[in-house]
Amino acid sequence: MAYDDGFPRTEAVQEVTARVLGSSGAELTAVYVPAEGDGDLQLAEMVGGSGVPYQLPTRFPLSGNSPVATAYRTGRPQWLSAAELAEHDGVTTTPPDPDRGNGAGRPPAEVSVGVLPLGGEAKRLGCLVVVDQAPDAFDADHRHLLELHADQVAAGLEAIAARMMARTERRSLLGPGLDTLRGGAFTLVLHTGRMRADALVLELFGIAPQDFDRRVETLLERTAPDDVPALMSIVEPGGVPATGQQLSFRIRRPNGELRWLSLRCRVLVGADGMPERMLGVVADASYLRPTADEVSIVQRLSTALAGATTVRDVSRTVTATLRAPLAAARIAVAELEADRLVVKLMDPPEPESWPEWWQAEWRSEWPDASCHALPTLEHVLRAGHVALWPPGAELEQGLTGIGPGGLAVLPLPADGRVVGVCLVGWDQEHGFGPEERSLLTATAGLVGQALVRAHALDAGHELATMLQRSLLPRKLPELGGAVAAVRYLPATVGLEVGGDWYDVIPLSDGHVALVIGDVEGHSAGAATIMGQMRTAIRAYAVEGHPPDVVVAHANRLLLGMETDLFATCCYVDLDMEEGIAWFVRAGHLPPLLRYPDGSTEEMTVEGGPPLGVAGDGEFPLTEIGLSPGTVLVLLTDGLAESASLPLEDGIRRVRDVLAAADPADAGRLADDLLGSAKRRDDDVAVLVLRYDGMRVRPTRARWAVWRLPDAVMHARRFTARTLRSWGVTEELDVALLVVSELVTNAIAHTQGEVQLDLTLAADRLRIAVNDASPRTPVKPASVDWEATGGRGLLLVEAMSSSWGSVPLSGGKQVWSEISLQPGERIGAADG
Repeated sequence: MAYDDGFPRTEAVQEVTARVLGSSGAELTAVYVPAEGDGDLQLAEMVGGSGVPYQLPTRFPLSGNSPVATAYRTGRPQWLSAAELAEHDGVTTTPPDPDRGNGAGRPPAEVSVGVLPLGGEAKRLGCLVVVDQAPDAFDADHRHLLELHADQVAAGLEAIAARMMARTERRSLLGPGLDTLRGGAFTLVLHTGRMRADALVLELFGIAPQDFDRRVETLLERTAPDDVPALMSIVEPGGVPATGQQLSFRIRRPNGELRWLSLRCRVLVGADGMPERMLGVVADASYLRPTADEVSIVQRLSTALAGATTVRDVSRTVTATLRAPLAAARIAVAELEADRLVVKLMDPPEPESWPEWWQAEWRSEWPDASCHALPTLEHVLRAGHVALWPPGAELEQGLTGIGPGGLAVLPLPADGRVVGVCLVGWDQEHGFGPEERSLLTATAGLVGQALVRAHALDAGHELATMLQRSLLPRKLPELGGAVAAVRYLPATVGLEVGGDWYDVIPLSDGHVALVIGDVEGHSAGAATIMGQMRTAIRAYAVEGHPPDVVVAHANRLLLGMETDLFATCCYVDLDMEEGIAWFVRAGHLPPLLRYPDGSTEEMTVEGGPPLGVAGDGEFPLTEIGLSPGTVLVLLTDGLAESASLPLEDGIRRVRDVLAAADPADAGRLADDLLGSAKRRDDDVAVLVLRYDGMRVRPTRARWAVWRLPDAVMHARRFTARTLRSWGVTEELDVALLVVSELVTNAIAHTQGEVQLDLTLAADRLRIAVNDASPRTPVKPASVDWEATGGRGLLLVEAMSSSWGSVPLSGGKQVWSEISLQPGERIGAADG
């Protein structure tokens, strides 16, 4: 019984390579390419046909109905018998007869012709014509293999045509000839791993036919180890390659020679819909072999990419490494996310340096465009191999302006898929040589792998950064008489979150608290402690405790937590009216001051131990006056200290930058302090406050409410006298109503001292009532008209522009703000 290895017993599979390129001497293969400027397809190269009684014409008009013109226009292969061939214009396979003019004749009765378009819709390169003497020679397998050969010829045609263009030669766009593009065919039965390979495949791998055991592993043993995973992803069951995609790989021949080969394959499914067989074409791809200069560039790029930890770093490395050697005018690197191109870097970065189409897609820092809007680019990404366009190529609007002198599109492969694309454009006329194609192909593989690696690191780092930023204030409050700005940057080394934090806390009576701190270590535990400490210090500060008490409470809280971590902190209580600041330092760096004359100082502030170290630690207060125009800087040690920068030198550098900076823009000043360091061993936090002083200082009055039956009346009389003396008359009745309600609630629902505070600041009047009860007043959701109470807070809300309640030490403060007419405040100032 004959052994059945699953291979179809067809002549097409066993002899396909000889039939494609005419090496058997019985068939004819030719390539037609567009002629210059006359709308014809001209014969560029022909192989085989010796001793046969027919030949092909040298030209086909594109406007005719020949199978060559039809295949070129439609992009679909044409399979014709002799009878079908006779129905087309301008087609003859008989030799020319001088007696009959141009040699037009009839094709032989037994002949089959296949015409396959070369290239995609965006860039049609020509047509491959195959003539076979047998009728109906092109069965399904034969057609599949011929289509793969056509893809291989198209790839080689692009490379060789580019070299001819670089040498300004036009004799033949195929250069050395079709013979250099010869490919061998194989068939692989997926469920057995058995394969049939023709003699040319074995010759390319350096295996004698008698030594081939028909195992795919035998060919994989000759493959370079770095390229085996890519091959295995295709030949393993279930690894279905993209249609038309070319895979380039290296093999080691028995003599030690390293050779580049290219593979194109197609998977055929059985009746059950499962992958059954794979048909493939292997060809020489020596044009991918790098030169010494290219090896040097690739080595530099590989070394630089090894240290790139983010997608932005990868993009910068690509542009910095390739733009100068390629003399390119523009380079862009983009990631492929679903069906969108998310650009990560453009060089040059100015929008006006890029086509208007890209400028219209500039939604954020870089463009974000749909692949469907760029069909040429979408086709290249599906094909998966480098595409080059010479000057004057017909491209869509979004690509034309990138490279009017030449455009290269590099799909970036990784893990068996395309993860991004690199666009390289030239303004001046640029000729693409095979060496440059080799460089771009090698570059694409390196960049694709680096993008995947950096994307994973970016995702982890973004998660850590998001966690840390969620524990920090989303925005800073507006301050009357000062401008504050903060900057925070996570460490770039490692993915652990840090413990740096900052806060700006508005307090009562025109005070504001500034806090900066750092929890020891980089971990989720450090970030958790940081969030707890920030919340605790804010709560203690809002309650109205003095600065030293706030820090002492935070110290005791950290000691009571189940952690071995400690924290450093600098707390500042600033009186915005008087410009007096009280500092408390717990193991943290001292603050820096920049005076209006540009001089700087490292402040001498008494310090206590870090938080969480000693239960009996003392935290002394240091009082310092600030004049208008003074800049206060609080920072963490990540800004001033690193493994290569001592703390003293770092503080000196920060002071130099602070002295040279323009204090008019607090945000720009904070950016200048951060500097441009891309690698950070530690988190960095900096808080900048420029104290301007109050343009119109608030006017205050205070009244201790006696607990008498007519206490509300006395409070109203005090309020009326005070507001009339301040020139507030238009809103007097509203203010008296608010005072009545707030004082009544305090006397009726609390015990102890009640205090009324009136503050006139700018265009608003603030009425505040302090009492000894910590219970926050609750506004009723609904009020029955027959009820005698519950309407007070509703009236306060209706009469006030804003109102609220804040805790104070041992009690609370209920406050209301009333907007004043501009004339009232002016009248008070004049008085």
